[in-house]
Amino acid sequence: MLLIATDILADLCGLSLGMILTMFPIGLMLWLLGWWSHRFWIVLGSTVLAGVFGLMEAPAWRVQPIVVAVLLAIAAGVLALALIRVVTFVAGGLGGVYLVQLALPTVNQPLITFLICGLIGLLLFRWFFMASTSLAGGALLIYASLALFTYYERIDAVTWTNENSLLATSICGGLALCGFGMQFLLDRWRTRRRKEREEKGEEDLTTIILARIGFGTSGKKDRKKAA
Repeated sequence: MLLIATDILADLCGLSLGMILTMFPIGLMLWLLGWWSHRFWIVLGSTVLAGVFGLMEAPAWRVQPIVVAVLLAIAAGVLALALIRVVTFVAGGLGGVYLVQLALPTVNQPLITFLICGLIGLLLFRWFFMASTSLAGGALLIYASLALFTYYERIDAVTWTNENSLLATSICGGLALCGFGMQFLLDRWRTRRRKEREEKGEEDLTTIILARIGFGTSGKKDRKKAA
């Protein structure tokens, strides 16, 4: 098993130029800002997966595909944040099974691997999400780059990936490691900035907006009243 799958790459190479270029900002956002916007990605991923599942399974349920797809997508999007720990457990388990099969193909214990990795994902939720989004973003950037090279007929991406599978996997792993480091440093910087604002008594932009429209009170006003 490889991080850059040739069958997926072959399908991506058939996309239009606009679709290929769209993958670059999405991959960059995942790679650099995955943890910062993790709620958005969880809701988006749950919505898309539920919609696709509804389209695929609708004939078996004897209902209109578009109806069940839309309803499932809405339900998954609404419940995603409420079930964020469940989503994290499942994602961690599936990701762990994939990585174990990639690194140790002789280990044939998918259930145990799924449960252990799911629990690890829950315990290390922040680090797990940083690592998973940086890996997904790095893989998407590589897919988009190879598809773009194929579109302009620079290389045959599928043939190159088959011949240089280890190199492609190494590049993807290096990007994931760099993305994890960038997200970790960005999170440390945001935490430090938040503490500095709290110490200086500065107000958060969200608090100010809520106070303006009548859904909250300004911290400065509260301090003046207390004085």
